[in-house]
Amino acid sequence: MQFHDKLQKLRKEKGLSQETLADMLGVSRQAVSKWESGQTYPETDKLIALSDVFGVTVDSLIKDGDLQEDGGNTDSAPFWRTRGMVYEYKSKRTLFGLPLVHIHFGRGFKKAKGVIAIGVIAQGFISIGLVSIGLLSIGTFSFGLISIGALAVSLLLAIGSISIGTFSIGAIAFGIFTLGAVSIGVYSIGALSVASRIAVGYHAYAPIAVGRTASGVWEFINTSAGSGFSAVSAEEVRQAILTEFPNTQNWIIRWMTWFMGR
Repeated sequence: MQFHDKLQKLRKEKGLSQETLADMLGVSRQAVSKWESGQTYPETDKLIALSDVFGVTVDSLIKDGDLQEDGGNTDSAPFWRTRGMVYEYKSKRTLFGLPLVHIHFGRGFKKAKGVIAIGVIAQGFISIGLVSIGLLSIGTFSFGLISIGALAVSLLLAIGSISIGTFSIGAIAFGIFTLGAVSIGVYSIGALSVASRIAVGYHAYAPIAVGRTASGVWEFINTSAGSGFSAVSAEEVRQAILTEFPNTQNWIIRWMTWFMGR
């Protein structure tokens, strides 16, 4: 087996892309492509670097015959590659055609895609990154079924400084059911609460509004001492909800009135 065949075999066995290997060695992707196609041959320092990355001896890499592990190698690990400010791990096990775990970050916008993905840009069932997309998504900018981040956008639950989702919790929250300092939705609870149906907060604006200041068709002024709502009758609010919106489900009514007086 010639050098270019060995190089391609080693790279694929370790789950590295040509681009990732190039970043680790400080060369262009085209250079790696030419090595693997046999068009060019790496310089001596790059051969040494390749032997370090893959944990094999230089002799076995460039000479015909089987590859030999370098017993004294301390730079190489079974899956981790750390060179040139690039860190990548890709598991050999896959699920739905994706690596079970893919971790990829370093200089530039490194992408990770796997069942569990961790990277600058991460996409997976569980994703963690600066920008993350997944069923469970955690990141500065996160998008998914359940999202947690500075900016969180979710189909179900969003938690973040700015959150947008069916159930949304954040400093600024938008959604159907919202909880936040500024809360805007269908059913909203917050310091400033604006809703198309029911709003509860210090300042509340909705057809049914409960707050220190309240503006709506049904207005319930909270005169309780402190931050509680004990002076507001939960039963009166419940009757207003059923009158204004008779099809409101019981669990929504309980959620919007559970902290009020009985």
